[in-house]
Amino acid sequence: MASAALSLSGPVEDYLKAIYDLERVGEPATTNDIAVRLSISPASVSGMVRRLADQKLITHEPYRGVRLTSDGRRAALRTLRRHRILECYLSEVLGYPWDRVHEEAEHLEHAASEELIERMAAALGDPVLDPHGAPIPTRDGRVNEASLRPLADVAQGERFRVRRVQDEDASRLRYLAELGIRPGAVVRILDKAPFQGPITVWVDDSAGGSTRAIGVALAEQVFVEEQ
Repeated sequence: MASAALSLSGPVEDYLKAIYDLERVGEPATTNDIAVRLSISPASVSGMVRRLADQKLITHEPYRGVRLTSDGRRAALRTLRRHRILECYLSEVLGYPWDRVHEEAEHLEHAASEELIERMAAALGDPVLDPHGAPIPTRDGRVNEASLRPLADVAQGERFRVRRVQDEDASRLRYLAELGIRPGAVVRILDKAPFQGPITVWVDDSAGGSTRAIGVALAEQVFVEEQ
């Protein structure tokens, strides 16, 4: 990945990572979206956006949003690789539960050397997905962002496999684990209540399966593909 990214500060890497994630839906990332994602004020975001544009890591179109340049995207993917390799190592080698690895990796990702990350990746057998199903960018900056659907958009009667869940909220991850809804699980929509009511799903598991109810907001954070 780009050697220029080696000198970027932790906050800059956090911004680029957030912009990359917001851009995945195909639209520019707005100042307000970035502020919400990073839990900071829009005024602070505006100042950093100017800095990132000056460094040619993003392009900024007033009132429309920002996009990563090729250098900015390489830097974001480099940070994401560090983060997700750390999550895998914490989970698979150190035995951390999946609801704790995101926060730990956030603390470690800016300090870990490239050599350490690559030794971890080799020890893990070069994983391609993190514990939450997110793709791990390769050493040369490629990433396979599969086209997935939110569970909330799946029609009644359809059967899907869970591939990815959003990882920022530890309590949400603990609850999903209790429901058996995690990457690899097969689910079928039994019923969708009207007016944003709960979604009833059948979750296949080792005990033969179970019926669970999940709210629409939570189902929007679970991503699936056709089984």
